[in-house]
Amino acid sequence: MSKPSGSLHLPAAVWRADRLGQVTTPAVSSGFAALDAELPGSGWPLGMLTELIAREPGIGELRLLVPLLRRLTRERRLAILLAPPHLPYAPALAGFGIDLDYLMMVQAPNAADRLWAVEQTLRSTSFGALLAWLPQERTRPEHLRRMQLATQGAQGPAFLFRPAAAQFEPSPAPLRLLLSPRPEQRLSVQLLKRRGPVLAAPIQLALPQPIAAISLRARAAPRPAGHSLGTAHIHPGSGHTATLN
Repeated sequence: MSKPSGSLHLPAAVWRADRLGQVTTPAVSSGFAALDAELPGSGWPLGMLTELIAREPGIGELRLLVPLLRRLTRERRLAILLAPPHLPYAPALAGFGIDLDYLMMVQAPNAADRLWAVEQTLRSTSFGALLAWLPQERTRPEHLRRMQLATQGAQGPAFLFRPAAAQFEPSPAPLRLLLSPRPEQRLSVQLLKRRGPVLAAPIQLALPQPIAAISLRARAAPRPAGHSLGTAHIHPGSGHTATLN
């Protein structure tokens, strides 16, 4: 039997491991040309999880998503921030051009409630993007598998923010990025996992800058008048009820 020719044409749904997944990966642009060039589908993938792994919060991981949040909120699509470790400073977000009317923060201090809220949000079709911070000490492989299954019908990208220790753990997320701060408001992005060949060197990105530099306030700090984020509270207990302020 003759050896198959290297020029054999395969169906579009078949992905070769030595190539980026393009045709079969619907995506939305990250807003960074250098990053889009290395992401399957040329942007943040839809219908699958993306893990953003960092040593600590506040190194620029939120600014990495500013172009996406600006685009989605201007299209009047809801972006959900689920259990961020700090309350994003609303005037700075507005300074990036993000419409705060379409930005919602969900507070879920209890780890079990937070995991439940992430999975339920992924199963819905009412969000433009989900940004969720997982409790590392309570997140198990089965939780991540359920989340990956739940996100397959989502119409928006889903991001899980995880601490540095998570990079050494297996994950069903098809896209995993390791973020590191760099001088002069830059961010190093290393692709730990993607549908494609290994990327040898990290990507260096210049983070977007608002009128005033973005800052994070402690959760207990009062919100400036006229600049508030919609907030949903997940109450501990078996009912997992939520109220919207």
